[in-house]
Amino acid sequence: MSLHESTVIERPMSLPRRGPQTAAFRSEPAPCLQPLPSRPHPLRVAVVGNHLPRQCGIATFTTDLCDAMMTEYGPAGLSVVAVNDPQSSYAYPPRVQFEIEQDGIASYREAARFLNAAKVDLVSLQHEYGIFGGFAGSHVLELLRPLTMPVVTTLHTVLRQPDQHQRRVMGQIAERSNRLVVMSEYSACMLRQVFGVPGGKIDLIPHGIPDLPFVEPDIYKELLSVAGKTVLLTFGLLSANKGFESAIRALPRILSRHSNAVYVIAGATHPHVRAREGDRYRDTLQALARELGVEKEVIFHNRFVTPREMRVLVGSADLYITPYCHEAQAVSGTLAYALGAGKAIISTPYWYAAELLDEGRGKLVPFESPDAIAAAAIALLDDDVARQAIRMRAYLRGRQMVWSRVAQSYMRSFEHARAGCLEPVQLRASVQAVESNPLGRLLSA
Repeated sequence: MSLHESTVIERPMSLPRRGPQTAAFRSEPAPCLQPLPSRPHPLRVAVVGNHLPRQCGIATFTTDLCDAMMTEYGPAGLSVVAVNDPQSSYAYPPRVQFEIEQDGIASYREAARFLNAAKVDLVSLQHEYGIFGGFAGSHVLELLRPLTMPVVTTLHTVLRQPDQHQRRVMGQIAERSNRLVVMSEYSACMLRQVFGVPGGKIDLIPHGIPDLPFVEPDIYKELLSVAGKTVLLTFGLLSANKGFESAIRALPRILSRHSNAVYVIAGATHPHVRAREGDRYRDTLQALARELGVEKEVIFHNRFVTPREMRVLVGSADLYITPYCHEAQAVSGTLAYALGAGKAIISTPYWYAAELLDEGRGKLVPFESPDAIAAAAIALLDDDVARQAIRMRAYLRGRQMVWSRVAQSYMRSFEHARAGCLEPVQLRASVQAVESNPLGRLLSA
């Protein structure tokens, strides 16, 4: 499921009107912002990572980053080396100029030869242990070692307790990379403390988000055929560590106070999970909803959601919930998206959520605690003023994270890597920009 805005081509949807577990979309309001004019691309950059239409969070991130770079600097200097999962092939856009087979070690060496021959100025590597072959993704080292240009690596996972293979691979990636990009202060701290990376080599650039308007949920609810309902939303690729069952268990108590509530779970089962066990986790969630008597109030969108659908789904939410089960999650594209849309968020305190929702930008609840989720949801739904204040604080924080600003920060990181600069790149909101925003003035009043 796509976690961010993207410029991939969308096909018309033909969906039934909502029954117990489906929802229909109708035409959507026109976008409110036009792209910024592009500037000449100062570097020839090759991005290595997953890419849409492959269905995973890294593919969505890579696609959105490339879209943002092309919007800011034009398409001429950008290309992609995409990593294919086993027994898979994809109809990539033209900017994907080379494909790596995940488990074929020779493919990584061929990719390095291709990049060197193409004389690109810099390689931007999107790193997640699981997307590369070998122990702890060690095949990627076969790509990095022969490269003759600087490398900037974006780390989508930074582990606090890596095993010996993970530690070795990360150590070699850090050594070969001219700069390392992380998306949270926590990840930067782990890089310094656990892996011994000098602070001057680390750039903190937040997860990018589309520049969405701050609107009331009712504007979008009719498009989902849930007009008049209180919408609770979770979206993301389904797997058993997401903790969606905790939110379902919270629903009876929420309904006792807000009887018009529905809980929408949007997203397909993660492709790797589906290959191993099919839709077992979704089946378990549906069975739990039946057992609790809330089957009609739990709505599943069982597919990889397009960018247009994403805007409607997130826009319709009165509350956004991430009930993940484990603290060791360094980033969440879905949480960043919801924050950027100005949603009132309830989340368990995994690392990224604890940092992003600090200073009153959301409500944190204990892991695997349906009662805490229910209490937080009821409190927010009962108090319009408090809910709106949380929404506005979230939205203002999101203005730092829009893709145009993130693309500019990546370009500064790339230029620093080329120049051997030791000054970290860190994206911060300007006081003037926040104070000039009507929401900012309202909050500070």
